[in-house]
Amino acid sequence: MDIVHFRQMIKPWMLPIAMVTGMIFHSEIESVQFLAPYLIFVMLLITFCKVDPKELKFGHMSWVLLAVQLLGGVGLYFALRPLSPVLAEGAFICVFCPTATAAPVITGMLGGSVVKVAMYSIVSNVAVALTAPALFEYMGGESLGDAVGFVKGFTTICLKVGPLIILPLITAFVLRYAAPKVHHSIASHQSLSFYIWAVSLLIVVGKSVSFVMSEPQHMIPVMSAIAGAALVVCVLQFIIGRRIGRRFGDRVAGAQGLAQKNTVLAIWMSLNFLDPISSVGPASYILWQNTINSAQIYFKTRKDTKKL
Repeated sequence: MDIVHFRQMIKPWMLPIAMVTGMIFHSEIESVQFLAPYLIFVMLLITFCKVDPKELKFGHMSWVLLAVQLLGGVGLYFALRPLSPVLAEGAFICVFCPTATAAPVITGMLGGSVVKVAMYSIVSNVAVALTAPALFEYMGGESLGDAVGFVKGFTTICLKVGPLIILPLITAFVLRYAAPKVHHSIASHQSLSFYIWAVSLLIVVGKSVSFVMSEPQHMIPVMSAIAGAALVVCVLQFIIGRRIGRRFGDRVAGAQGLAQKNTVLAIWMSLNFLDPISSVGPASYILWQNTINSAQIYFKTRKDTKKL
């Protein structure tokens, strides 16, 4: 068996392999967890190198999806906060988190517009980079009235989140014009982002498992509630995104743009800037979104097969 066939065979299993490995070796993963932000940077860089700035035309669908992502996330947070602040954070991050780097790939498999999702991915990631510092600092417990404390926390989060999301985009565009050969080489290896994503997932899942296992048993109901909220949020985002996409002529792009989340980034942000227990939300969202996408791909494949 050659390497190409081996990669094709193992690719569908990379997600569960990464998650199970992270769960089993969660203690050992602590020594390499510092690599997570660097892997996320590289993953985004590879994805953004595929995008031609000249083709970027941010249509109305992108702005409608963005409004749901940002305003919907904040609205959900304030709606759930009276019940439980950590539940509110877990649900919030599942809506607020930007579009997954793998979304264009899944969109193409389902017959949607890859360009539309790629464009929205950029809008989504940049919007998160610009708004996350203020939101995370507020949710982290600092009062908006404490100007000095808020500005200090805001600046700290800016320095961590901003470069992670915006710098890959800037780097990709600079390479396109300053080092076209390097840019082309990166852009032609899009499959690498999938495997980098799998390694990143392994690390953040391992870190999440370590944290969850250290929690007392009385937190199990809270964590179960967060996982349940993530399921509801995931299903609703697929439905809402599909309806928005239908208004603009592409149901698949709308659904994938809004509902398929960069859960690796979401878990990292939860563990670093919110109550760490809220990371149960995006961690469980991994299962929910991939279950839905797997079902969609199955039915799409079966439908296409019948046409042959």
